[in-house]
Amino acid sequence: MVKKDSAKKDSAKKDSAKKAAAPATITLKHLAADIADSQELSKKRAEAVLTDMVELITRHLKKGDRVRIVGLGILQVRKRAARTGRNPATGEAIHIKASKKVTFRPVKELKEAI
Repeated sequence: MVKKDSAKKDSAKKDSAKKAAAPATITLKHLAADIADSQELSKKRAEAVLTDMVELITRHLKKGDRVRIVGLGILQVRKRAARTGRNPATGEAIHIKASKKVTFRPVKELKEAI
């Protein structure tokens, strides 16, 4: 009986530690609010600017362009070749089709700041 109670307490401690250790998620709205405060813009205007920026970046990435954001890094689309993988549940070999992915390479200053 004592072992079960202590096991429950240990798992409860682990769950609360996971929740406490989770970093905050900053959304586009949070960024827009911060920009609005620092640049004396309305929150709606700052959010519209950020939304347009995301759309422009997406459009350029679709065309195959690299997007360099000074002080942040470089975004680009890379092609992943088709390959053979394994189903983790059964161990069976499966074919994974070719795909594209967006990669991000941070600038040196960002790496050092973190």
